[in-house]
Amino acid sequence: MLRLHNLAIVFTTLAFTALTFAPPASAAMLSGARLADALKGGGYVLVMRHASSPTTPPASPDPGNMAHERQLDDRGKAAARAMGDALHAMRITIGKIYSSPTFRARQTVALLEVGKPEAVPDLGDGGHSMARIQKKGPADWLRAHAAEAPAPGHDTLIVTHMPNIVAAFPTDAPGMGDGEALVFHPDGKGGATLMARVPISEWPALAR
Repeated sequence: MLRLHNLAIVFTTLAFTALTFAPPASAAMLSGARLADALKGGGYVLVMRHASSPTTPPASPDPGNMAHERQLDDRGKAAARAMGDALHAMRITIGKIYSSPTFRARQTVALLEVGKPEAVPDLGDGGHSMARIQKKGPADWLRAHAAEAPAPGHDTLIVTHMPNIVAAFPTDAPGMGDGEALVFHPDGKGGATLMARVPISEWPALAR
C-alpha cells in the first residue's frame, strides 16, 4: 500500500507539472523572426542544456579545468561561440544567468560571452538514476525560476543538465540535444508557457 501511495504522489506531481508548464492549446509557439523579435524585447527564460561534452574526463584538460572534469569538445565550443555571436547580433540582452557548478556548464556560459553566471548547486550533475530524477530540489528550483519574470527588456539564461531539465519539464524536455534550449514565458501567476525549443545550431540562422 505504501508503494502504491508513493507512486500516486509521483504521478500527481508529474501531472501538475504538465498542466502548469505545458503550453495551452491557444498558445502559438514562436520560431524564426517572431522568436528573435520576442527575445529582443525581453521577458523570457531560456533553460539550456550545456553544449556538447564527451562522457569521460579529458586526457588534457583545458585551462581552468583544475579538477579534470568533463569539458566541452571542439563541436561544443564552436556551437557555444556561434550562439553567443548570434545573441549579440540580435541584440538580445541577457540579465540573470544561472549555471550548474560543473566545468562544462560554466564553460558553455563563458563561451557565450553574455555575462557572469551565478553557480547554483541545485543545477549540478547528480547522475542519471530514477532516484535523481524524482528528487524535488533541482526540479522545483528550475520550475520556480522558469516562472520568474526577468527585469524589463532582459531575458534570463539557465544552463544545466538533461536529468534536471527532464525532472522539471517531463513533457517538454525529452529528446533535447546538447546545447538545446527551452524558451519559457512567465505568466506572472507562478507558471510559465513554453514558447520554443531551440537547438544550439539554429541560433546563427535566427540572427540572419
